[in-house]
Amino acid sequence: MAGKGITALSKLARLIPEVKKPARKISFTEKLFWTGLVMVIYLVMTEIPLYGIAKGGADPFAMMRIIFASRRGSLMELGIGPIVTAGLILQLLAGSKMIDVDFSKPEDRAVFTAANKVLALVMTLFEASVFVFGGVYGALTMNVAVIVLLQLFFAGMMVILLDELVQKGWGLGSGISLFIAAGVAQQIFWSCFAPLPAFDGFFLGALLALGQAIASGEVFTAVIRQGGLPDMVGFLSMVILFVIIIYLEGLRVEIPISHARFRGFRASYPVKFFYVSNIPVILASALFADVYFFAHVAVSRMPGSFIAQILGSFDAHGKPVSGLVYFLTPPRDITLAVQDPLRIIVYTLVLVLVCVGFSMTWVEVGGLSSRHVAKQLIDSGMQIPGFRRAERPVSDMLNRYIPSLTIIGGLTVGLIAAVADFFNTIGTGIGILLTTGIIWQYYQIIVRERVEEMYPGLAKLLGRA
Repeated sequence: MAGKGITALSKLARLIPEVKKPARKISFTEKLFWTGLVMVIYLVMTEIPLYGIAKGGADPFAMMRIIFASRRGSLMELGIGPIVTAGLILQLLAGSKMIDVDFSKPEDRAVFTAANKVLALVMTLFEASVFVFGGVYGALTMNVAVIVLLQLFFAGMMVILLDELVQKGWGLGSGISLFIAAGVAQQIFWSCFAPLPAFDGFFLGALLALGQAIASGEVFTAVIRQGGLPDMVGFLSMVILFVIIIYLEGLRVEIPISHARFRGFRASYPVKFFYVSNIPVILASALFADVYFFAHVAVSRMPGSFIAQILGSFDAHGKPVSGLVYFLTPPRDITLAVQDPLRIIVYTLVLVLVCVGFSMTWVEVGGLSSRHVAKQLIDSGMQIPGFRRAERPVSDMLNRYIPSLTIIGGLTVGLIAAVADFFNTIGTGIGILLTTGIIWQYYQIIVRERVEEMYPGLAKLLGRA
C-alpha cells in the first residue's frame, strides 16, 4: 500500500475536475480524432496572448521553450512545465524511497497518478506566481497581476486535463509527448517557410530565403545567415541530426532471458544506447535556465552587486554578455561560435559533464540501476540462462553494460545538443532529440493499435481488451 503522505496528497485530486476513462472500446479512428483535437486546442492556446502584459522583452526561459512546449506571452506560457516538474519530483522521491509506492500494484499506481495531478496543479500556481511577481512581465499593478495569474492557472489546468484526456484512453500516447512534438514541428515549419521579411533582406524561412538567394545569384547568403536567422546550415544539420538519432535509437544490447517456470519461453532484455533517454539533457537545460532566470532577477533587483556580477550581465536585447550565464548560453550562430572558441569549449564541457552526472544520478533514483533491474527480473520470474537465479549474479551480468551505456549515453546526448546549438540547427538539438524519440513511440503505438484492431483476440491475450 502507498505511503500516508502520497495517499493524503492523492485524496485532494477529488476536488479537481477529471476526465473519466471511456466506458467502451475506443476505435483507432476515434482515438486519432481526439488526439488531433487535443493538438489543435494546444496550437490555438499558443496563439492566444495573455491579457494585461506588454509584448516583447527578454525571455529568461527561451532555452526551455522547446522542452516545456511553451510560448512566450501566450496562454501556453507555462506549457507542460508544471506537469513535467511534478512528475520528476515524485519520480525522484519514489526512486530514492522517500515515498512508499509499489508500481506493481494497480492501486498504488492510481494513487501516484492522482498525487502527480495534484502536485502539477500546485506547481502551476507556484510557477505562475514566480512569473507574475518575479518581474518576468515587468511591473504590474495588483489587479493586472491577479488577472494574469488566473489566466496562467486556468490555462495550466486545461493542459493537465488535455493530457489526462489522451492518457486515459481517449487518444494515442500522452499529451505531454504530443505537445512537445507539435511545438517542435511548428517551429521547424515556421523556420523553413516563414514568409515574413528578415533584417537581411530575405524571407525569415530558410527554404524561402534560399529560393530568393538563388534567384538573385547570392546563394551563399542563404547558407550562413547572421544574427541566428534560420539558414541552410541549420536545415541540413537538422536533417543529419534526425538520421543520426534514428540510428542511435536502434542501437541496443540484447540480453537473453527465460522464464524460470515456463522453460520454452525465450526473450531478450534490451539495454538501449540511450539508456536513460533524454532525461539528462532535459535536466541540464532546466538547470541552465534557472541560472539564466536568477541572473535576470539579480541584474534587475540588485544591479552592481557581487552576485549579479558573478551570474552575468545582459545587453539591451536581453542577450548575455558576461559572467556565468554567458558561458552557459550557446552562441546559436556558427560565425559567433568561431569568434569565441573559449565559450564553445566551456559550454560543451559543462553541458556534457552535467549530462553525464544527471545520467548517473537518474539511473540510481529512477530505479534503472543494475541492482534494481536484476530485482525486477527475478521478481517477475525471469532469469538469464547460464546464471544462477539470484539478484547478485544477474546484477553482475547487467553491470557489464548498464554503467558504461549510462555514461556514454549521457555524454552523447550532451554532445549532440551542444554541437546542434553551434550550427543553429532548426528545431534545436534538444528539440530534435525529443521529437525523434516521440515519433518512434507513436509509430509503435499506431502499429500496435492497428494490429489489435485487426486481431481482437490478440488484445485479449495481452490483457488490453
